[in-house]
Amino acid sequence: MPYIQPRLRQKIDPLIDLLAAEISGQAKESGDPGAFAGMLNYACTRLALLLVRRQFGAMRYWLIALITGTFKNIADEFYRRLAAPYEDKQKAKGGDVDLFQEYLEEIEKM
Repeated sequence: MPYIQPRLRQKIDPLIDLLAAEISGQAKESGDPGAFAGMLNYACTRLALLLVRRQFGAMRYWLIALITGTFKNIADEFYRRLAAPYEDKQKAKGGDVDLFQEYLEEIEKM
C-alpha cells in the first residue's frame, strides 16, 4: 500500500476522482463492460511516462525498473487485498479443485 501523508492525498484524490469519473463515463458510453480496463491501462501508462518526462527527461533503465516494480507492487497488493479474499469466499461457496488438496498433501509429506 502506498502510504503517503494525508495532506498529499487531499491534493491528489480530487484529481483521481475526476479521472475515474471520466473513464467510467466513457466506458459506459462505449457499451463494452470491459472498456474501462483499456482506459485504466492507458491512463496509468501515460501518467507514468509523463512523470518520467517531467522529472527526468530521458528514459533510463533504472526508471524502467522502478516503474515496472511499482506497477508489479500495485498488482500484487490489489490481488492480495481484494482478489485473494474474494477467491477464498468463492472457494468456500463452490468448493475447491480437488487436485489442489492432493498436491498440498504431497507437499506436507516432503
